[in-house]
Amino acid sequence: MNATRMSAVVVVVLASIATAFAASEPPAGATSCSGCHPANAGVQSPVPPLAGKTAAEIVAQMQAFRAGQRSATVMDRIAKGFSDAEVQAIAAWYAQQH
Repeated sequence: MNATRMSAVVVVVLASIATAFAASEPPAGATSCSGCHPANAGVQSPVPPLAGKTAAEIVAQMQAFRAGQRSATVMDRIAKGFSDAEVQAIAAWYAQQH
């Protein structure tokens, strides 16, 4: 393999690693969830874990909190503090966690 081709391969591999690393970083707002929600899906808690839920489940619950369709102590106010795009990003990130 010549040096130019090897350099191109290295660039592609490093870009793939950077993309994977970036995807593992929580989006803005996601870390605030861990104050109440357990990080591990196997932990028993009165507050359900978000890890392992589908993005659609998380988005639906956030929308229900926002609309007042689901009773809450603080989640209704928290849900109203996030934009639709932020909710989508947080839900997608938590759906990838196990």
